[in-house]
Amino acid sequence: MCSKDLQVCSSVITIVGERLNSTRRSVAVAIAERDAEFVKSEAVRQTEAGADFLDLNAAARVSQEIGDIKWLIEVVQAAVETPLCIDSPSPKAIVAALEIARGEVMVNSITAERERAGQILPLVRDHGARVVGLTMGEQGMSNTAEQRRDLALTIVDLAARYDVPAERVYIDPLVRPVSTEGAQGRQFLDGVRAIRAALPEVHIICGLSNVSFGLPGRHLLNRTFLAMAMAAGLDAAIVDPLDAGLTATIHASCALLGMDEYCVEYLAAHRGGLLGEE
Repeated sequence: MCSKDLQVCSSVITIVGERLNSTRRSVAVAIAERDAEFVKSEAVRQTEAGADFLDLNAAARVSQEIGDIKWLIEVVQAAVETPLCIDSPSPKAIVAALEIARGEVMVNSITAERERAGQILPLVRDHGARVVGLTMGEQGMSNTAEQRRDLALTIVDLAARYDVPAERVYIDPLVRPVSTEGAQGRQFLDGVRAIRAALPEVHIICGLSNVSFGLPGRHLLNRTFLAMAMAAGLDAAIVDPLDAGLTATIHASCALLGMDEYCVEYLAAHRGGLLGEE
């Protein structure tokens, strides 16, 4: 149920706040300079905007990632109780993060590559965590809808081998920029449909903003693509929850797709002034 303080219909779509990622220069500087107030502010603002998880990435300084991610987690957990999404390519950094992360945790990410899955999935199992599975394999990134579906099936099979249930797996079919790969928007959407049909029990997530990379009017493209992806079966997204237009799109999509009974949450968002209406 939405309220004035809850910007996103999180009962329908899981929102992972993307703003505390060291690929953003301001975040990288804050981590390097141990600017706790900046980090706390970002964590609080995203939480108040309705993020269900906060993505934490400290991989910019590879040699110092373990110390950086531990500091980042400690600062964020001192400010909010929002569950964390530990975003790292390093199994060692993920181990260190899981040792101090409290409550529900999401690990971002594994692929269909057996070696990496074998390093990460035991940690996911032992901590009762959720895990993001990228549709990448030994041959690289998936290109077609069918490849995305087949790699998703492989990921779920690998997870099952380590006693990680499909319900805790978030398949990421990998959004690609339409500015350079024009067919990839449709292939992604078809992939979401194929994965939803083959694996109804999994969650499907994406890093939304990749679709608009290199183009003007990125907010418009992101919001439109999110609505299309939700119609295809997407139920989670790594996004900026402070984008009021994006969260308004989620409310509208939930109502139009029959995910919001009697449009209760849409009407609550309207009363709370969250739809950006003139």
